[in-house]
Amino acid sequence: MRRCSPPALRADTAHIRDDASWRVAPAGPGLDDRRVEITGPVERKMMINALNSGAKVFMADFEDANSPTWRNVVDGQVNCMDAVRRTITFENPDGRRYVLDDAVATLVVRPRGWHLHEAHLAADGEPLSGSLVDAGLYLFHNAHELVRRGTGPYFYLPKLEAAEEARLWNDVFVFAQAQLGLPHGTIRATVLIETILGAFEMEEILFELRDHAAGLNAGRWDYIFSVIKKLGTDPAFILPDRVQVGMAVPFMRAYAERLVDTCHRRGAHAIGGMAAFIPSRRDAEVNARAMARVTEDKEREAGQGFDGTWVAHPDLVPVARAAFDAVLGDRPNQKHVVAQPGALKPPAALLDCAIPGTAITREGVRLNIDVGLQYIEAWLGGSGAVAIHNLMEDAATAEISRAQLWQWLRHGVTLDDGSRFTRDAYATTRDAVVRALAAQRALDAEAIVAAAADPRAALPEGAAGRFTRAVRLLDQLVLGDSFTEFLTVPGYRELA
Repeated sequence: MRRCSPPALRADTAHIRDDASWRVAPAGPGLDDRRVEITGPVERKMMINALNSGAKVFMADFEDANSPTWRNVVDGQVNCMDAVRRTITFENPDGRRYVLDDAVATLVVRPRGWHLHEAHLAADGEPLSGSLVDAGLYLFHNAHELVRRGTGPYFYLPKLEAAEEARLWNDVFVFAQAQLGLPHGTIRATVLIETILGAFEMEEILFELRDHAAGLNAGRWDYIFSVIKKLGTDPAFILPDRVQVGMAVPFMRAYAERLVDTCHRRGAHAIGGMAAFIPSRRDAEVNARAMARVTEDKEREAGQGFDGTWVAHPDLVPVARAAFDAVLGDRPNQKHVVAQPGALKPPAALLDCAIPGTAITREGVRLNIDVGLQYIEAWLGGSGAVAIHNLMEDAATAEISRAQLWQWLRHGVTLDDGSRFTRDAYATTRDAVVRALAAQRALDAEAIVAAAADPRAALPEGAAGRFTRAVRLLDQLVLGDSFTEFLTVPGYRELA
């Protein structure tokens, strides 16, 4: 997938958009009320806590929140099997035992995207698609049991850019249902609209999956990453510090409003974006400020017409639920909410990335390097969901961090202190961050900096070696002349 000129609505699919008669299938059992959804990796204790959280849906994530080591992939499938059968348990070293409550969230699985493969399984000498491994194993082991228990095999589909990718998934579902002897339409899938190209094909994506479609989700972090990845060589699409690009800025608001309207006109659920805050055990003031922002975010989504929203931590479930309860009441959703004629912003609004009053700051540079290094180091160590500075960071947020650094460097942007962002400025800040992080880990910072600077140098042993590999990978992603599509692709070579 190459970066592209600014996209537009497709002329060859206008007949799909113009046909007002088609609708997606009704919501599957357990998917009509989705007012709060919690997400997390396929790690055993976290799955139990998420299923017990009081959320309506739990998305078990084999993708952005999972470092796809072979052990994580296999253990994740075992954990899903046990969760489906209500036999999943976990015992802490301190003796605390975790079991499922009587009422749990509806389970939805997110497989890896089409761009990732599984190096440990091959067909005709070629690695298998990670998407098909994750979805296929889950379907084979659990589809009949899920139906027997009154729900069904449900998926979240990531990273789609075009209707043809949705058609491929639909072909997979039709084939799998036939092979397993399941009625057509048993499988349901919600598609994450997390690419700028996909935002221009929302109706087409729903159309291709219409017998299996459950809705669309505003995957905000990957969406911001996609804008940079696809359009970032154009100075019109230079974005400010990540923390300044919220859902209330014009191009993100246009994206959210178009998603809600598209879904509701076609009978699908519209699910809002992630609240990634992780409550602090030590700082009540930090918690109060963050909870206020989460409340504002969820109230805005409910007011825009979303039928539900995402959170990353069980403590946020009551906050999100209160915001949606206030709008939904006893109704399971608000699919009746559609834009009035002429009220919806034109598609071109999706590309208006001007955000008045924002800046690219020296602190934004430092924070992107800090988050990028910490996340990549953890990912290489087998952890795909990492709490950093009271936020749950996953591959999507790490992608924004390194993509912004690449974009800012390519354009030589001017920072808030009047200095230009150059390769030397990046290296100076990176070294300072490496030294600070190494000190926190009681590692030899100078040895890490020296080894990272020389790709021929031997890696230090243990944690220092993993940290050095993280520095080298971040440098490769930020300093490369061309943009690397996904950090997980070169990262996976380090895992596999």
